[in-house]
Amino acid sequence: MTDVKVTVTFRHTAPTEALKNYAEEKVHKIGKYFDRPLEAHVVLAVDSKERQVAEVTMQARGVTLHGREETEDLYAAIDLLMDKIDQQIRKYKTKTRLKRRKAKP
Repeated sequence: MTDVKVTVTFRHTAPTEALKNYAEEKVHKIGKYFDRPLEAHVVLAVDSKERQVAEVTMQARGVTLHGREETEDLYAAIDLLMDKIDQQIRKYKTKTRLKRRKAKP
């Protein structure tokens, strides 16, 4: 597991320690896929009562992942967002693994 530097930004809502910790905990779980340090910027926004948005931009060496999810609940948005990012990581890892196999004669 690698070191993950997480910054959480709140827009149009009061920052709560529980939401911040929840987002950081979810992002730290993604760190297991990388062997190099990882930076993540999480934005939690409330546009209206029915529209709450979670966004994340993750940067590792050679790859930038971005995701956005809107739901009525920020916790659910964070969960769905991390599922999307997990899918993107698996796709990236599969691509790089296939490229390495093709490169060897």
